[in-house]
Amino acid sequence: MTLFFLIGVLFSAALYGAGYYVWAVPERQRAESLAHRMGELRLQTHRAAGPDLVRRQQRGTFAFLEDFVRWLGLFRRLQEIIVQANLKYRAGNTAALVVLLAAATYVVCRFFRVPLILLQALIAVFVGSLPVLYILFRRRRRLRQFEAALPDAIDLFARAMRAGHNIHSGLEVIANETYDPVRMEFRKLMEELALGAQVDDALRALAKRVPLVDLHFFVTGVVLQRQTGANIVGVLESLSLVIRERLNMAAKLKAHTAQQRLSAVVMILAPIVTGIMFYFLKPEYLQILFTDPIGNIFFLYAICSEILGAFILWRIASVKF
Repeated sequence: MTLFFLIGVLFSAALYGAGYYVWAVPERQRAESLAHRMGELRLQTHRAAGPDLVRRQQRGTFAFLEDFVRWLGLFRRLQEIIVQANLKYRAGNTAALVVLLAAATYVVCRFFRVPLILLQALIAVFVGSLPVLYILFRRRRRLRQFEAALPDAIDLFARAMRAGHNIHSGLEVIANETYDPVRMEFRKLMEELALGAQVDDALRALAKRVPLVDLHFFVTGVVLQRQTGANIVGVLESLSLVIRERLNMAAKLKAHTAQQRLSAVVMILAPIVTGIMFYFLKPEYLQILFTDPIGNIFFLYAICSEILGAFILWRIASVKF
């Protein structure tokens, strides 16, 4: 028993250590890099004896009210995500649906006497989060489609500018000659311009609806061209080339790691499938997990370890370019 407990402790330490490494270490490295750059900025400002360029903000006496208002901004953020996914839902209705689904699922689990309250809560949370997961899935797929079509749109705009068209005509070419979702978003931009909006404001609204770094570069280049009158055709052509190369590299990486990702999926599904098989074929093997207090502890531990392991594999497989 002591050896078994020691093995469990070592396994838990290794698992949660891996989870800490894949989540906290990269975040801490980025924070240290940002702090180092901010320190250099302060040092340069001090040497130049100029105004302090670092923005500082102090928490007031009623800072908890500010935190609560910021938490209410989750609804605004959810609405932005829905708009980015090109869906017609409202954030309030979505939040109400999440709560109703979670509550109904919990009641159903209690009615069918699903063992363990924590397991009932986990099932309720998972079912309740399905609408949000669907919205995130639609948003991610739409952003990928937009990113894949963006280089062609930038090339069209650069050729229109090289042919002597102005910015308004170049944006209209994108709205007419591309395909969705690029065409849809640029048509919204043209509608805003037709209603009297400024080009800079309409471009920034486009960048807010489609939060892609490459599109932000395009918007920044066009805004700078309007303000300075510089020739940015070469810059846009280079940007288009960089986007294509990055997408090509991502496709190659996905192809080369297909076997490893399939192995990760098999590792995640193997315990679940095995448990389901034993539940229907030999249910007496699993009864101890639901009837014995120690079995309950091990069952909950297995669920937490499975979730954490899936999260670790997802973080490892999510390579950012």
